[in-house]
Amino acid sequence: MKITAATLSLLLPIGAASATAADISVRVQNLPPEGTLVLQVYDDPDAFGNFRDPAREERFAIQPGETYVIRDVPAGEVALLAYVDKNNNRALDRNFIGIPVEPVGLSKKYQPKGPPSFQQASFSLAGDGTASQDIELYSILGESGQWGVGLGVIGRSSPYLGSDSSVIQPIPAITYLGERLQWVGPYLRYGILGSGDLRLALTASYRVGAYEEDDADILEGLGDRDSTLMAGLGLVYDGPNGFEFDLGYKHDVLDQIGGGTAVARVSRGFQFGRLRLAPELGVNWLSSELADYDYGVPASAAIPGRPAYSVGDSFTVEVGVGGLYELTRNWRVILAVAAEELDSDITDSPIVEDDRVIKGFAAITYAF
Repeated sequence: MKITAATLSLLLPIGAASATAADISVRVQNLPPEGTLVLQVYDDPDAFGNFRDPAREERFAIQPGETYVIRDVPAGEVALLAYVDKNNNRALDRNFIGIPVEPVGLSKKYQPKGPPSFQQASFSLAGDGTASQDIELYSILGESGQWGVGLGVIGRSSPYLGSDSSVIQPIPAITYLGERLQWVGPYLRYGILGSGDLRLALTASYRVGAYEEDDADILEGLGDRDSTLMAGLGLVYDGPNGFEFDLGYKHDVLDQIGGGTAVARVSRGFQFGRLRLAPELGVNWLSSELADYDYGVPASAAIPGRPAYSVGDSFTVEVGVGGLYELTRNWRVILAVAAEELDSDITDSPIVEDDRVIKGFAAITYAF
């Protein structure tokens, strides 16, 4: 029989696939007596970091003492996620910031308290064989949520004329992650609606004062700018390919400023070993009260060389990155830094020199 080149081209991929595929035998501890067990295979660190878009998913009816087999998985470096689909909605239920609220387990019995590291959970899968993995289910948040304590610092650079002083404040870095409530240093969110891709929450944050009048000669007589508490609503949408879209508005609830700010932001997480980075791009709207408080000059404070100036509503563009590094299972470093580009309504102010503000938050925390 004559074998044509076309026939060979069909046969070779089939042979190659069978030679580079393997089975994964999985034993799962802490399973409930009945329900649906979901096993997901990941070969991409970024997808694993979000528990989204697995390379493979299999669903099994739970049988006590059963070993579950995922067949014909392409060889390579992979990691496993197991979870119990309690409500059979064919999805991993999450809280407002995306933390699973259903019991989960990872390959190599890896049990992180923060975003998972593919490096810590992955194993090599060789072709034409069977790999065995033991997985232990656990609740990331526990029965009463996950507490953490540490030390942090928040700060922002000074864009003011003649000022070389940056605003830096050390703060206690208290963290709490619950099913609805999340508290990370100066930021707090409480989920009020939704647990899937679209979620609505009450939000609050500590806003550090922009300057003190002795930071520069041009600021003398304007008074210190006070820190305050901002609170409002935030809407989060988990989009395709790991992108996250945020909309929100916060108002000065202590009436130090009397205004508010809105934000529209897009971000995406990337995993690099134990380090997770999330670049983001956003547009901020500042109310006239807030913009004037930070960058304006009231008529009562006008002097030669510093005329009265009203900023009005303004927009800024912000580019930043958030990061989390897993030192150990309990210790982690949190970082968020951003560059905020000021619009011309702000930079035209007689007290403003720079067109950019650098701001950030950093902390080291211990999670219980």
